[in-house]
Amino acid sequence: MNLTDAKYTKYNLVKDMMATPAILEKFDCGQMAATAQAIKQVGKLFMTGEGSSRIFPAKHAIKVALARGYDLQLYTEAGKQAQEASLDDWAVFGLSNSGRTAEVIQLFQQLKDSGHRNLYSLTAFQDTRLESLATKGYVLSCGKEGAVAATKSVLEQGLFYQALLESIAGDGKLPGQLKDLSAKMTEALTTPIDPAITEKIANARLICFSGRNDGVAEELTLKTNEITRKPSDYFEGTYGVHGVEEVLDSTDVVIWVDPYKDQEEKFKEVLVKGVGLTIIAVASRDTIFPTIRIPDAGDLNGYVQMAAGWNILIEVGAQLDINLDKPERARKVGNEFVG
Repeated sequence: MNLTDAKYTKYNLVKDMMATPAILEKFDCGQMAATAQAIKQVGKLFMTGEGSSRIFPAKHAIKVALARGYDLQLYTEAGKQAQEASLDDWAVFGLSNSGRTAEVIQLFQQLKDSGHRNLYSLTAFQDTRLESLATKGYVLSCGKEGAVAATKSVLEQGLFYQALLESIAGDGKLPGQLKDLSAKMTEALTTPIDPAITEKIANARLICFSGRNDGVAEELTLKTNEITRKPSDYFEGTYGVHGVEEVLDSTDVVIWVDPYKDQEEKFKEVLVKGVGLTIIAVASRDTIFPTIRIPDAGDLNGYVQMAAGWNILIEVGAQLDINLDKPERARKVGNEFVG
């Protein structure tokens, strides 16, 4: 994104994205200390929400916890399906920007009515319906977003979960990492994208994202629908070479976030040579594909990868001359609780 060009700066979505690094740099990693100790006593944390309030925050937290070997049982599921689970002995954390998301409120009402005492919420506003049902509620510092597509809130939610898990584990790495993370996110947001890459993606029939089940590629798939108005799909892990090639064609594009080095040739054989489509990598190293290089942030790479994905999607949206702030059908609150 070129922040001196009015075709970018006129959009609230771009402003929200560019505000995110500073929000993360100033994040209070100790605000959830008391709740962390309560959850530690339970030993099991169930993370729920809908769409962007679950995909990256919960899945990225699980990935980091598994990589670090935290001694805590973690699970995530969307609010409606969670209503079918036995959660009596779990601490349950519900995320909803509006605090009015129907599926999450229904779950919390069900649990509260049954006497559940370990319910926690994170919203973007004070005094919401969801917070009223929680044992303890927290509010994001990022404030209201100016566009329909959630961006800055998604990454602050992710950081909240990561700080929570660190507090539970007694592993306080985040405070010393935030300044560096902020700088690397800013670099990823403003890295120039080759116009040929932008044009290829903008002209694609289908924009697919491939990557780990850590929420990054999956969340960018959702953002592709909202920002570019293009159909998109998410290929978890190496799913992209396990049969989906049957319905892809040469006009499609696969954006591969942090490719597995030992799988690059296989993806090239199946998708580039076999289908004739284009693979574009987002990585902190060179790959055999056209690559958008980003800084390496270790186990905080997900935040930098997300910023790079936003950069790509804004360039594509600008190329297509789309109003980035106003989707045709998508709503800020997808399924609002009424009652």
